[in-house]
Amino acid sequence: MSFILNQPATVGDLLLQHLQMTGLALLIAVLLAVPIVLLITHYRWLATPVLAILGVLYTVPSLALIILLVPFLGLTANSVIVAMVLYAQVILVRSLTVGLQQIAAPIVEAAQGMGMNGWQRWWQVQFPLVLPMFLAGLRLAAIVEIGIATIGAKFGAGGLGVLLFDGIAQAGRYDKIWAGAIAVATLALLINSGLLLLEWVAQPGNRLDWTVWKRCFAVKHR
Repeated sequence: MSFILNQPATVGDLLLQHLQMTGLALLIAVLLAVPIVLLITHYRWLATPVLAILGVLYTVPSLALIILLVPFLGLTANSVIVAMVLYAQVILVRSLTVGLQQIAAPIVEAAQGMGMNGWQRWWQVQFPLVLPMFLAGLRLAAIVEIGIATIGAKFGAGGLGVLLFDGIAQAGRYDKIWAGAIAVATLALLINSGLLLLEWVAQPGNRLDWTVWKRCFAVKHR
């Protein structure tokens, strides 16, 4: 804790690097997961092989996966980010697939009967219903990504893991080890809490009634 108080700028820079890696990996993972889910939802026979392949990738230890990527992407943050994206796929694809399967068929059929095209059914009907499940998967993926990004410091990717590995390399620098551990744990806790709140808000029974909020706002400013 003393290192965080004495070196806030250093910890802040490493925290920013950690957030950048995690955010970029999650963004790429989501952009890949959504079309994969739509594809296997349309062609259901693809679900088993795709989920099986992603499941096998998820069983590979993160350290081993990064090492396998180093010959192709180099000893840089690129290898770490690609590993993070691959790890997130199985979580996001599975959560989205399960969420879509839980939507009752009559709901989709009713939307189709109202004249909605495929995009309208997805955006106006299916997406709002699958959103809570998606956010649950995103929350789990974010925590996993934060952990992998910590290991990524060993491969020159930067981030809060630098404090941990520097503390281990420099015998007796327990202040750095504690600073890295506390910073990573706090970041994971905050991200988990924030996404958990969004997940709660996204539940159909908990969604904010914006009409009521608008009326309250109008009353206050009369």
